[in-house]
Amino acid sequence: MPGIVIVGAQWGDEGKGKVVDLLAAQADAIVRFQGGNNAGHTIVRDGETWKFHLIPSGILYPGLNCIIGNGVVVDPSVLQTEIDGLRRNGVDVSGLKISANAHIIMPYHIALDHSGEAKLGKLEIGTTKRGIGPCYADKAARLGIRVQDMLDEKILKKKIMAALVPKQLMLRPFERDPEWAPKLDLQQMTEDLLAYGHRLEQHIADTGTIAWNSLQDGKLVVFEGAQAALLDIDHGTYPFVTSSNPTAGAACTGSGIGPRAIDEVWGIAKAYCTRVGAGPFPTELHDDTGTRMRDAGHEYGTTTGRPRRCGWFDAVGLRYAARINTMSALAITKLDVLTGFDSIKVATRYRSTDEIDGATFDTFPYHQTVLHHAIGEYEELPGWSEDITECRSWSDLPQTARDYLDYIADVSGVPVVLAGVGPGREQIVWNNSAAEHTAFSPAAAAD
Repeated sequence: MPGIVIVGAQWGDEGKGKVVDLLAAQADAIVRFQGGNNAGHTIVRDGETWKFHLIPSGILYPGLNCIIGNGVVVDPSVLQTEIDGLRRNGVDVSGLKISANAHIIMPYHIALDHSGEAKLGKLEIGTTKRGIGPCYADKAARLGIRVQDMLDEKILKKKIMAALVPKQLMLRPFERDPEWAPKLDLQQMTEDLLAYGHRLEQHIADTGTIAWNSLQDGKLVVFEGAQAALLDIDHGTYPFVTSSNPTAGAACTGSGIGPRAIDEVWGIAKAYCTRVGAGPFPTELHDDTGTRMRDAGHEYGTTTGRPRRCGWFDAVGLRYAARINTMSALAITKLDVLTGFDSIKVATRYRSTDEIDGATFDTFPYHQTVLHHAIGEYEELPGWSEDITECRSWSDLPQTARDYLDYIADVSGVPVVLAGVGPGREQIVWNNSAAEHTAFSPAAAAD
């Protein structure tokens, strides 16, 4: 069985959790390899909705190793709340493993995130203000607090003190704030983390070895990314990006396995496009069509509740995401949202709105100025009116829906192996040719 990486192929919120949950039926381990609780994965199973922010999407399968890798930044209070909620609902969490090398989001990271966005004003990036970026910054500056530090009081206190010194001036306004001051107290932070360490100790492990052993035994390991390719800190629409690498290469560094362990890379994309927060969005719709997509797709952030910006499918961005991830397969979600549109548009190139330039281009622009002035140029395809939420095979789909999926495969150069036709786990259809492009067994998944 292969190592499969699941990555977002657009600007996030594509439905990666649903696909991971689907693959988890045959997996031995699910590894979340980057991001923090700025991510939100929603799974609908048997009519019940589950929302995860840190815990891997496979947690609903008893006995499955669900790993939070070293590339993830962990808010222990959020993690503990998720664990407690799962236990209350009778979910077995014994398979949850947390890398001892994962970094911890501290109260001062959250304070600095709030402060930084406030100072940017109209130029704000649109972060979730969960402290993710400042935590990764401390990691790079070698001032981070790691999960294993919660198990050693002496080391923990020394590391917190060292991290606080360069931040004292920036944190001064919070020291007199009755909401923040108690959270930023050295002794209080130490005591809180030691308490979390005691509660989470049973889950802390050498997670890289666990994943490697599964791969060595020929078992399926799924590497779960958060956010998406166009939000990658190196390859995305910088600075309007996340603070980690959600691309496939980070599956190795964020989980502790080598690149030869990766056999397949699946990109997850909606049948249209959405984006949360600020930043360029060449196919964005500011009209009733965009509002219709938002309402039909319930496009509000799992983590923040913010309304998502909506637009037509962007083949230029997808081709770029396919290249930087070497995608081997595509899963197209929320195909049902497009039901009822007389015609459907796909941006196959960009055009510059710069009056001097006015150029068109087929590849994703590397220069931010060009991208900020880009809008989509479209090919138009016929839509469908039939309700597809009950479709369970490729042949059940209307011909125009199948033509649309085939068109996406053609313009991206990546085969579409499945499509989502509703929020439920069972509301998917496998392409008849899926077996040609993946070692995962669609037949076993259906069982």
